[in-house]
Amino acid sequence: MAVNCTSLEEVRNNIDRLDQQIVTLLAERGRYVSQAARFKKDTDDVKAPQRVEQVIAKVRHLATLADANPDVTEQVYRAMIAAFIRQELDEHAGLAINPTT
Repeated sequence: MAVNCTSLEEVRNNIDRLDQQIVTLLAERGRYVSQAARFKKDTDDVKAPQRVEQVIAKVRHLATLADANPDVTEQVYRAMIAAFIRQELDEHAGLAINPTT
């Protein structure tokens, strides 16, 4: 829950604190994305448009519950998912070249 700040500096300090948490969570999410590449057969499995839409629907609902703007949440998630798909495609391609047993 956001506190009612009394200065721009306090607002910025809170945003900086949240940015640290968000980046830490993005790093953790990215490590799971890297693992997911091992379980997918091909690039179509990596792109998984149906799964993307499931995630978008889920986060829009979560945004509503959290009193966040669902449109902003969707835009952020679509950008994040696109970036992680690119990462996962690179991971998947690397696995195809150097499969592990």
